[in-house]
Amino acid sequence: MQFAVDYLESLKKTISGLNPALIGQAIQWLKDARENGRMVFVCGNGGSAAIGAQLVADMVKGASYGHRMRFKMIGLTDNVGTITAYANDVDFECVFAEQLRNFAQEGDVLLAISGSGNSRNVLKAVEYANSIGCRTIGLTRADGGVLKDIAGLTLPVNSNHMGRLEDCFFVMTHILAYAFMEEVV
Repeated sequence: MQFAVDYLESLKKTISGLNPALIGQAIQWLKDARENGRMVFVCGNGGSAAIGAQLVADMVKGASYGHRMRFKMIGLTDNVGTITAYANDVDFECVFAEQLRNFAQEGDVLLAISGSGNSRNVLKAVEYANSIGCRTIGLTRADGGVLKDIAGLTLPVNSNHMGRLEDCFFVMTHILAYAFMEEVV
């Protein structure tokens, strides 16, 4: 019981450190993408990949179905065949960037999620997206990792605990999705 109490107390403290203004900026970038027919791409590894996949599902269905404007969004983690082909035949570090080379254009958005902020395949995707004029959003820890420095907009979480990082990533992605699902923007 005490573990649950302590975990929740720490999580409350971590959530209270999230920056609503930065989340609001991400909402605006997603709104701009939707209104201008731009693509939104999402990438991450492990739990971050799962969080990204959930965001894509929420946006492609929940924030699009029955709405006048719809999202064009792809999870770069969702095509196992493509990922494993690149990982096996080229290198795992390129699995997201190479997909972006096929689909991304100037003005699109890449949302990259990395608890460490140092996942090479995520960083390569952000570097490529930045190089062609995409807007890049990084969800990562506040005090470390390269992602926070190279993303155009960083949504930082002030924790090094992977569980609380992922809890906050889910909270932020739910805010992003529900702003559109509830037609607040």
